[in-house]
Amino acid sequence: MIVIMKKGVKMDDVEHIRNTILSRYNIEVISRYGKIILRILDSVNEGFILKKLNNTYIVDKIIKNEAPYFLVTREFKSQDTFISIGDIVIGGKAPTVIAGPCAVEAHDQIKTIAYFLRNHGIRLLRGGAYKPRTSPYSFQGLEITGLKILRNIANELGMYVVTEAVDTDSFGYVEKYADIIQIGARNMQNFSLLKRAGRAKKPIILKRGFMSTIDEFLSAAEYIVFHGNPNVILCERGIRTYERLTRFTLDISAIPVLKELTHLPICVDPSHAAGKRSLVIPLARAAIAAGADGIMVEVHNDPDMALSDGKQSLTFEMFETLISQLYSGVSSYREKKIWTFMQPSFS
Repeated sequence: MIVIMKKGVKMDDVEHIRNTILSRYNIEVISRYGKIILRILDSVNEGFILKKLNNTYIVDKIIKNEAPYFLVTREFKSQDTFISIGDIVIGGKAPTVIAGPCAVEAHDQIKTIAYFLRNHGIRLLRGGAYKPRTSPYSFQGLEITGLKILRNIANELGMYVVTEAVDTDSFGYVEKYADIIQIGARNMQNFSLLKRAGRAKKPIILKRGFMSTIDEFLSAAEYIVFHGNPNVILCERGIRTYERLTRFTLDISAIPVLKELTHLPICVDPSHAAGKRSLVIPLARAAIAAGADGIMVEVHNDPDMALSDGKQSLTFEMFETLISQLYSGVSSYREKKIWTFMQPSFS
């Protein structure tokens, strides 16, 4: 059972209830999004609890049967959650673009891509330093060296680093160098990693597992929020279906469904869904049209020579087309609101 207090309630009042009405129970007290929550860990006499607490002026709501997720729902928090990274807001009125290569391969490679992106107004630089790969023979990433390359170049250009944590052992290193930490699709239900992300001081991008339902996706997000980190960005990146002409099937319907269910911002990764670069631009446009708060795309200066995911990485020319189409299209379905990536060019 979960007891949610009204906003502005003082801890003295909460402790009074805990020490009187709920004194016989084992209680966990947490605070999320400005609300104090009492989680009763024992079996309870529901009738007794409801009778006593429903007449208490400081109680907002009582959830009798714990759902797999609640903190991430609009029932708990009706207003959208905005996540700030420096002067960039994810989940605000303007969509956000995160871009960069699949993996950090070398200093010069990242510098070339980062300079190109920054000159096109991109502030959020993605790149994998730790790479969870299906085959043990595939490129696994430069690890700490890769993190340092990302951080140094981002600092030089006034950008922010988005990169993946693949396990609890390396999480501390990623947290040190990144501005946003990504939890990949393969790790969506790595509960130890989710708990560690909940203790992080950085925002988390949580990718939907390619065999996961939306309920499972939101339950994974609940782990992070419950364990202390309210700054979670959901990322739809395609699910596995019977179709073989694309790498995965981008679940466009997940965007409006999630918008109804959760207050968390939602981005889309059309690169992983498509699996080939020719499909990335139309899928990105569809995602924004469906209401996504941003997109995350892979861009490479020489995709055919990339050490990972080259087939789905946009060339520089294609990325310029993407930005042009998104920006021109935004006036029709986003009421001419300014995109967060359209900053003055770096020189």
